Amino acid sequence: MADSDAAATWSALETLGAFGPVLSMKLYRLTLDPPPPLPIIPCLDHEAMLHQTVAPHAAAYVQEAASGDLHEVVFIPADRRIEIDTISTWSEASEESRGRLVTFLAARMPDYCVKIRRASPWRGDRRIAEACGAHVSLRNVLLGSNMDTVARDIERLRTIGALMEKQSRVASWAVRTVTAPILAAAGVISYQVLELFTTRLGEGGVNALRYAVLSVLGAVFLYYGLKAVQLTGMSTRVWKRATEYTLILAERRRLLPVRGESPAAHREA
Repeated sequence: MADSDAAATWSALETLGAFGPVLSMKLYRLTLDPPPPLPIIPCLDHEAMLHQTVAPHAAAYVQEAASGDLHEVVFIPADRRIEIDTISTWSEASEESRGRLVTFLAARMPDYCVKIRRASPWRGDRRIAEACGAHVSLRNVLLGSNMDTVARDIERLRTIGALMEKQSRVASWAVRTVTAPILAAAGVISYQVLELFTTRLGEGGVNALRYAVLSVLGAVFLYYGLKAVQLTGMSTRVWKRATEYTLILAERRRLLPVRGESPAAHREA
């Protein structure tokens, strides 16, 4: 199965090369032997998972030859599926270029189902993409000539991810610290205060009002708890994005002699 997945990935890369040059790849449970002469890193999003239910796949960063737009194309050979990730290439590709890519893949690889993966508002995809893009662009990571400057930008992004993680810890501990005491105090107060309305609302009405007060407070604390969890997840993804960029940049440096380029040229301003 692994050999067939690798062969299918090679075939997909050769096909994709007609659309534009492949600049970098991410592999999950796949080995290409011999590896192509381009930056290859592990797929951090899925390598970090503790299960193996995700099918082996390869993600390629490709630049359209006609427009220069960047796309991330994910090949999943076992499922005969291709996904175009719009999150990692946020603001790096137009809808017109993406449409041409979908048309190209559908025509050249009819056995595969082509799907576009959009940003999810629930996971904060757009906020993450904009925060990362404000400090370092994917285009500079893949194509930038001044690698030292790109490395400094990546390190700044990693620092921001670390600060986000610390803020999420503060928010999480704050919610956990105040939830129990406030709910307990609210319960006691609601029983004492709402007892005064028993003659007007009746025993059933007062009990319903008590449950409503406690439910509202519980919902508020649950909301802030989930927001803290979301911030933790977002900070982790920013850190993974910075780590991915670091690995790609390191691979580019390693491949400079292979491509016949001068390292000094990539240190010029």
